[in-house]
Amino acid sequence: MRVLRVRLRQGGGGHAQHSATRASSGRRRGFPGPPPRCRTVTSPRADRPGRRRGSRVVPVHHPELTPGGAERVATIDLDAIEHNVRTIASKVAPARVMAVVKADAYGHGAVPVARAALRAGAAFLGAVHVSEALALRAAGIDAPILSWLHTASTDFPAALAAGVDLGVSGWELEPIAEAARAAGRTARVHLKIDTGLGRNGCPADLWPALTARAAELEAEGVLRVAGIFSHFSVADEPERPETGEQLGAFEAALEVARAAGLRPETRHIANTPGLLTRTDAHYDMVRLGLGMYGLSPLEGVTSADLGLRPAMRLSCQVAAAKRVPAGQGVSYGLRWHAQRPTTLALIPLGYADGIPRIAEGAPVLLGGRVLRSVGRVAMDQFVVDLGPDVAPEDVVGTEAVLFGGEGEPPVEAWAEAASTLNYEIVTRISPRVPRAYVGAHAAADAAAPEGTRP
Repeated sequence: MRVLRVRLRQGGGGHAQHSATRASSGRRRGFPGPPPRCRTVTSPRADRPGRRRGSRVVPVHHPELTPGGAERVATIDLDAIEHNVRTIASKVAPARVMAVVKADAYGHGAVPVARAALRAGAAFLGAVHVSEALALRAAGIDAPILSWLHTASTDFPAALAAGVDLGVSGWELEPIAEAARAAGRTARVHLKIDTGLGRNGCPADLWPALTARAAELEAEGVLRVAGIFSHFSVADEPERPETGEQLGAFEAALEVARAAGLRPETRHIANTPGLLTRTDAHYDMVRLGLGMYGLSPLEGVTSADLGLRPAMRLSCQVAAAKRVPAGQGVSYGLRWHAQRPTTLALIPLGYADGIPRIAEGAPVLLGGRVLRSVGRVAMDQFVVDLGPDVAPEDVVGTEAVLFGGEGEPPVEAWAEAASTLNYEIVTRISPRVPRAYVGAHAAADAAAPEGTRP
């Protein structure tokens, strides 16, 4: 096995609707950790089970937080990201795909995921904050990027200098125009109409004034209305009428914009559930968020049903194990007591790592068996009941998988245990958990850009 080590710089690194049922994907196994402050690129032997020739494993560590590296790791399959983008692109063509990499790509790592998505054919990137877009630019990514959630402190001049498209719901139009005038640039903006979600987006009664003013600024040459967009509220519930009502409101908004003289090149409204359930919502581009990470937004529809592969696998080493008598309580509040003598395993992941505190009874794959967590999840750890027949010495140091792909607990099982959504489970996995990247192009995707390495 060939191992290449590259020094790393010090430093770190949605919309949620219904959760789905079990997901299916190719599984990825764990691996030992490299020395601190190193990136390891591993080229496995062709005859190693579970790996394709030419695949790569790239652990990216935060040694100041996790000495030992692979004590716990979120393994990100970039081949799965590519597969998912291509799968969705084939469903929505000729519409283009925006790969939504906000929130550090839903916890998967924005830069590696963006590179994989672009290679798979994504035409645009979505990063909700300008700061996220600028981080992508700093990594050497020059693809079109849209950022749409701003405050009075948003650095519009920096966004314009970096060639970032900016979403406009109303008040942002004049500050962006002023920044463009000062810089002698033409800003690219996407006007957002609120069609029913009630968050940002221009209210319908103010839309004529916004589009008219945008047309004036476009004539002045300080901006170009490159897009008009909106966002669905209940597209994950296909039987509800509101999605059709939102499409009607979007069409009306487009007509108002046309009457104002605007000719945007890109109209977009569909998120992952919308693009899956409404072919009439594809327009010029769809925004692929959850589906890019291989997860289903539709209740009763699995990732496998959609032809998608979950991209994140969360695993760790068992930290400790011990026998306890019947009646032994576990964790804060002593909400669980052993009904018989049993063996308990200590899992070194907790709510500081993003594991929901309330996820009692969530599944863990350990020793070929799916077991259940018992007691409350603490800040750094939780406990799994192994049963009376397991010797503690046989468990310590072995791998425990919280969720992953085929044959492993799905993200949705953890979402159900925590009364939340699959979106939240993956997104909340904290930077304290190292990310490791696997896939044919993992070494390049996870690498720092030229000129930024020490």
